[in-house]
Amino acid sequence: MIEPLTPNTQAILLLTAPLIAGRGETSRDLLSLGEYNRLTLILRQKQKQPADLLAPDAQELIEVCAQPFGRARLEALLGRGFLLSQAVERWNARAIWVISRADAKYPRRLKSKLKEDAPPLLYGCGDIALLEKGGLAVVGSRHVDDELVGFTENVGRLSAEAHRNIVSGGAKGIDRAAMHGALMAGGDVAGVMADSLERAALARDNREPLMEGRLVLISPYDPAAGFNVGHAMQRNKLIYALADAALVVTSDFEKGGTWAGAIEQLERLHFVPVFVRNGANAGKGNSALLSRGGKPWPNPQSGNELGVALVAAAQFVAAEPKQDTLPLSLREEPVVYDAAPVAKPTKATVVKAEPTATDAKPSPEAELLNTVREILRRELAEARTEEEVATLLVVTKPQAKAWLARLVEEADLEKVTKPKPVRYRTANKVERLL
Repeated sequence: MIEPLTPNTQAILLLTAPLIAGRGETSRDLLSLGEYNRLTLILRQKQKQPADLLAPDAQELIEVCAQPFGRARLEALLGRGFLLSQAVERWNARAIWVISRADAKYPRRLKSKLKEDAPPLLYGCGDIALLEKGGLAVVGSRHVDDELVGFTENVGRLSAEAHRNIVSGGAKGIDRAAMHGALMAGGDVAGVMADSLERAALARDNREPLMEGRLVLISPYDPAAGFNVGHAMQRNKLIYALADAALVVTSDFEKGGTWAGAIEQLERLHFVPVFVRNGANAGKGNSALLSRGGKPWPNPQSGNELGVALVAAAQFVAAEPKQDTLPLSLREEPVVYDAAPVAKPTKATVVKAEPTATDAKPSPEAELLNTVREILRRELAEARTEEEVATLLVVTKPQAKAWLARLVEEADLEKVTKPKPVRYRTANKVERLL
């Protein structure tokens, strides 16, 4: 069952969404992202939220908010209630939900990484909780041969074995191959669509995984919107922001959306570590991405090896800001909006393994434990249960329990037994020297 729209989401839809169910509507008067963010600043100054613009006594507030945009424009947008009701009826019939930045279920990864560039609205179908699970973003060209399709489907299969989400764009070629490989192996998938969400939500191949809660499809654009090059380029940010690491399977050289998205991550945004398929047949585009900071794909042969590679990569990702460090404009209701800068997360303390007498390279097991040690010392400032730690690391509960016991024994963590349930937190001791 689709949950009803929150009042804030209704207002944001009226202000920013094309509501193209009517097909005759022009979008030239809609508030752009920049204009919408400007509106939120005005609302905060008045200690108000978007929903307050729909209140019976909202005329004075509308007058204040309309100064940068024009009262006639703002009132025309807010007066589209009938068109909105038509659009909502259409979306509900296709099991499509809508959330806004003011909703508690809006993905925190998008808020913390994209900040004020986070889309005001997300349309979706499927289990929204999958958007908080991270995973491996897989991107690449649309036109690929059977060999690359097979390679990519295998990456999806290994991700399923490792209990890691696949995050991709739903386009033909590499995107669909990664998603198909994961779904066929029983894994979970998040697809970020640049167009045609409505059609994808109704597609026969997607029906079963959507109903089983193994697939979520989202888009920041109207579910009926067709293909748009600009939209396809912009949604790349969302794919990377929802993941823990990314793999570029194949990219053209200095052209195309895959290249632009990867370069943006490597040289400006740095949301996640970016792996690049390498080797003799990787191609000029992939080789160039490797030379500009991409990490060679380790070619894992099992789900366990893939999981180890992603856990190791996680140490390069800064801790996400807590809810109270986000700009007020990105927090959940009922907090009012603000565009204050996001506080920079505190850098995690890196704890290196004790050197051996022979100065030999640590074993893979020791390297993995050290990576887990760093992550848990950073994340367990507040005590968590074994189950919560297993969810955080995306591993089985017995594996999490074994790591916790080892780190308690080594005094990196301490066990909190009261009140129940048993929880674990970072030990209160002087930090080790690097």
